[in-house]
Amino acid sequence: MTDNSWLEAAVAQALTKPLTHLVNLEQPLDFNGYVRAGGYMGATKAVKEFSQKEVLAIVSESGLKGRGGAGFPTGMKWSCVPALQEKPPAHVNTEQGNSYLICNGDEMEPGTFKDRYLLEGVPHQLIEAMIIASYTISANKAFIFLRGEYHVAAQRLQKAIDEAYENNWLGAKVQGTDYQLDLYLHTSAGRYICGEETALINALEGKRAIPRAKPPFPQVSGLFGKPTVVNNVETLSNLPHILKHGSEWFKTLSPHSDPGTKIYAACGQVKNPGLWELPMGVTIRELLYVHAGGMKDGLQLKGLLPGGASTDFLTAKHLDTPMDFDSIAKAGSRLGTGGLIVLGDQHCPVAMVLNLLSFFAQESCGWCTPCRDGTAWAVEILTRIEAGSGTEADLSQLDELCDFMWLGKTYCALAPGAVEPLKSAMRYFKTDFDQHIKQGCCSYKKVVQNQLGASHE
Repeated sequence: MTDNSWLEAAVAQALTKPLTHLVNLEQPLDFNGYVRAGGYMGATKAVKEFSQKEVLAIVSESGLKGRGGAGFPTGMKWSCVPALQEKPPAHVNTEQGNSYLICNGDEMEPGTFKDRYLLEGVPHQLIEAMIIASYTISANKAFIFLRGEYHVAAQRLQKAIDEAYENNWLGAKVQGTDYQLDLYLHTSAGRYICGEETALINALEGKRAIPRAKPPFPQVSGLFGKPTVVNNVETLSNLPHILKHGSEWFKTLSPHSDPGTKIYAACGQVKNPGLWELPMGVTIRELLYVHAGGMKDGLQLKGLLPGGASTDFLTAKHLDTPMDFDSIAKAGSRLGTGGLIVLGDQHCPVAMVLNLLSFFAQESCGWCTPCRDGTAWAVEILTRIEAGSGTEADLSQLDELCDFMWLGKTYCALAPGAVEPLKSAMRYFKTDFDQHIKQGCCSYKKVVQNQLGASHE
C-alpha cells in the first residue's frame, strides 16, 4: 500500500527519529507495511522473551519520562502498580487482568499537536506500544481516550485496532502466548480538564469530568477502583523502540540528562510553524531560528511560551536554554508539551494573555472556587485593562488572583497552569501593562490604527 522507496528511506531514519520516521499523513502504513518496516518487533520481545518485571527494568533503565507535560519517570510510575511491587499490599488483588491501561490522547493544550501527528501518521506504533505497556502492568483491558475532534485519527486508529485483532496481536492468546488483551477506542465528549488523568478516568466511567483527590493515586485505585496507568501518546510511542533497540541506545539519542528524542513544535509569529523530532535538549534558539525559520519578517522576538499555553513566558535572554525538563525549570518555566507559542515585538502581550485566560476560564470544570471564579475574574479584569479602562488597583488585584489560584490552593493544576502565562507576563512585560493603565491603549494598537488610517487615505 506504500511506495517501497519511501519506506526504505523512512526505515533508514529509525535509529535517529524513532517516533516519526514512519509517519505518513496521506496514507499511513497498514499492518503488513508496518511489520515490513520493523513494527511489532518490540512487542514480540516483550511478550515472548521477557517477564513483566524485566520489561519494567528496561523501561526504567532507559530514563524515559512522560511527554505529556509533567515529565514524571515512566518506569517509576508503572512500579507503583501493586502487581509490579516486591511486596504488594495484602488487600490488593494482583492477579492478571486486575489493572487497566489508558492512553491519554485528549490533546487540548493550545499550541500542541504532536500526538495528533503520531495518531494520524503511524497508528500501529501506538497499538504496539499499548500492548507492551499493558503486558507489563498485567492489564487485560486498555483504552485510548481520544480528543473528540480528532476524527481522522479515530478512523485510522480503529482500522489499526481491527487489523491487530485480525493478526492475533489483540484478543485471546496474543501471538500464541497465554496473554490476553482487549483494546478499546473511546472518543471524548470534550473539555480541557480531561487531560488531567483522574478527570479523564471519571469521564471514561461515564461521570462528570472532574479531578479526584489524591491519594489514592490511579496506579493503586483508578478506573472502576482498580490499579490504572495513564500515559500520554508520545510517551507510550517510545516503548516499541526501547524494547527493540535497548535502553542504552535510547540514552545515546540525547547529549543531555533527559534521554531520547522529543517532538517539539512552534506556532505563532514564526515563518515556518510545524513540528520536528529532535534530540531532547535542543536549545530554544535552534528550535526557533533553525527549524521554525525565525520570526516573521519585520518582527523581533518579544517572548514565548515553551511548552504550550499553560507555561511561563521566557524571553530572548533564555534563547540558549536547552529544551529539557530541568533546564527549562531553572529558567523559570516548564517544558510542558514542548510546543513553542511565539510572540513578536509588534503584538500586545496583554491581549495574548487575555486570549489564553479566556480559554482556561471556559474550560474550568468548576469544581473548586479558585479556578471557577478566579479565572473568570481574571478575564474580567484583563478585558477592562485591554479596553483602556483599567486602573493600578486592577494590577494589584491580578497579583492577588495569581496567588489565589496557585499550587496547593486548587483541586488540580488547571488554575495554576492558567496563571503561569499571566504571572510571567506581568513580570517580563510590566511596561505594557502600565501603558494600558496610563495611556488607555498600548503602542501596538496605535501602530495598527495608524496603518489602517494610512490604507484608507
